[in-house]
Amino acid sequence: MATVIPPPSKRQKREEVERATTQVDVAQVLAPELGSFKANFVDSDGNQMTDVIEINFADATEKNISVLLNTLLERDREEFTPYRFRIHIPGKDIIVDQYPADLLGLLKQHGVENPFETTITLSAEPQAVFRVQAVSRLAHRIPGHGQPILAAQFSPISSGRLATGSGDNTARIWDTNTGTPKHTLKGHTGWVLGVNWRPDGQQLATCSMDGTVRIWDPETGKPVGQPFKGHAKWVLMTAWQPYHLWKDGTPRIASCSKDGTCRIWVVNTGRTENVLSGHKSSVACVRWGGTDLIYTGSHDKTIRVFDAVKGTLVHSLTAHAHWINHIGLSSDHALRTAYFDHGSKDVPTTEEGKREKAKERFERAAKINGKVAERIVSASDDFTMYLWDPTNNGTKPVARLLGHQNKVNQVQFSPDGTLIASVGWDNSVKLWNARDGKFLKSLRGHVAPVYQCSWSADSRLLITASKDTTLKAWNVRTGTLAMDLPGHEDEVYAVDWSPDGKMVGSGGKDKAVRTWRN
Repeated sequence: MATVIPPPSKRQKREEVERATTQVDVAQVLAPELGSFKANFVDSDGNQMTDVIEINFADATEKNISVLLNTLLERDREEFTPYRFRIHIPGKDIIVDQYPADLLGLLKQHGVENPFETTITLSAEPQAVFRVQAVSRLAHRIPGHGQPILAAQFSPISSGRLATGSGDNTARIWDTNTGTPKHTLKGHTGWVLGVNWRPDGQQLATCSMDGTVRIWDPETGKPVGQPFKGHAKWVLMTAWQPYHLWKDGTPRIASCSKDGTCRIWVVNTGRTENVLSGHKSSVACVRWGGTDLIYTGSHDKTIRVFDAVKGTLVHSLTAHAHWINHIGLSSDHALRTAYFDHGSKDVPTTEEGKREKAKERFERAAKINGKVAERIVSASDDFTMYLWDPTNNGTKPVARLLGHQNKVNQVQFSPDGTLIASVGWDNSVKLWNARDGKFLKSLRGHVAPVYQCSWSADSRLLITASKDTTLKAWNVRTGTLAMDLPGHEDEVYAVDWSPDGKMVGSGGKDKAVRTWRN
């Protein structure tokens, strides 16, 4: 039998009558009249997108303006692109990156006396259409390694495969969907310091303290060819040649070592193509850019830019006062995932199509003002970071990023190339503007040094791994903690967010791999 609502009581009836007879003050309900301004929408290269339009200050929230712009561009509701807006203060060279809650207040604060008669330029940056949810729970704890885990990376194809390198001289490939080990890659005779998937996901490279680089087939877990021998000391990091630059289907790989050199290997023959020398000390970091430049960061306080084809030095970047720990590349995400665009599910079938897509994704990531200009950011033990644009600026840094109170461990550009995240020994995570290197905000929460960070594919979230045994997921926009993820029993050395955004993998001193999902 259906529940019948009881009739209203006498008091309810009386109140209803009173409410009907009193006049409501309408002025409170209506929004205050704040006036309007003219908005001129431009894209990130400065080209006008639509005609100038008048907007009420009362309605000028970022969400409303984003809807308005999509409507002006005559898009269907289903095809709406979310936008973030940067505000160009009229008559000044100031650009405000964070859209404010009170636009009128912001303009008056910057000395715009009469905002109602000015045209305000808003540069619109499209955001990732698909949203990554913050990981919120431990999916699997997978034991297997006999020593601490030093490196972790997801396959570019999907979040179903995670590779880890450990101090027990092995690397392992895990099936993260079932939480089980897939293969143990045995062969190294020293700690495995780095694992690196080929951009098309068909091979895995590992580098070790034993001075070798090994290539593995992730499907069988067997080595491909002989180990690459040539370095005199530990190999600290590897970098695959970007997919769109492969010649005749043969990838190359660069490895950097404590012996002060960086070597380029032809993968299918194991032959050393070039030895990039010149550093006076250990080379801690290597990156292979999308324009066939190799960037190396060293303990001799310099960054060198090499031409990968000729093996010659292009630039030597000197500014740091202590050794360099890490280099971030503005196109890192696009190069790592090649032609896998997890926002759209269609993967090209032909070799040509794959190369085209990989090239197009790289160019989109590295374009500034219509030109392809790959940027790098370097993190150092001198507590600072530098932003470089070797294509346009040569050996002169774009900006010096000051703010860390201790050594900086790692720097990462966000996948959309607008932000830089840095983590360090001062327990803090800091966000910077990738265009001009301006400091944006500190993310505070860790109570011990932070070792690594990784961005979600939509650039809205950041995960950090720390000595305090926790992972923390941050909402970048608000600068707040989205999720605190305790679960490790000791320091967390390695973390990676899968390129499709579904999963986070982490490992550290407690020897067990953990995967997290929402």
